Amino acid sequence: MDEQKTVAQPVHEGNVIQTDQGFLKARRIVYYILGVLEVLFTFRLIFKLLGANPKSPFVSLIYSVSQAFLSPFSGIFRSTVSKGIEAQSVLEPTTIIAMIVYAVVAWGIVKLIEISKPPQNTRIR
Repeated sequence: MDEQKTVAQPVHEGNVIQTDQGFLKARRIVYYILGVLEVLFTFRLIFKLLGANPKSPFVSLIYSVSQAFLSPFSGIFRSTVSKGIEAQSVLEPTTIIAMIVYAVVAWGIVKLIEISKPPQNTRIR
């Protein structure tokens, strides 16, 4: 009745733990940069849809910073403009495409980081 179960426990040497932390840190950095870009693009998309005043300093900052990252995708689709009484609403499919492409690229970079990670040395005691 007293059966002892042998559980496989990974044995980490000093270098392996540091290496794993380095890969984890690299993944976090990639996802952080992706998060910043996605937030910028989301603000841009909402501001354009709601017809925000482009002369406002905050809106202008969002537009100018995000435009640098949207330039590779410009010209793929035309923007749709809807004129209202006070504001002009713009739907930019380019922004949506950029959000998707940057997310896929970040995911691919993280997968490359995981692939390049050396296998862990595990032993059963």
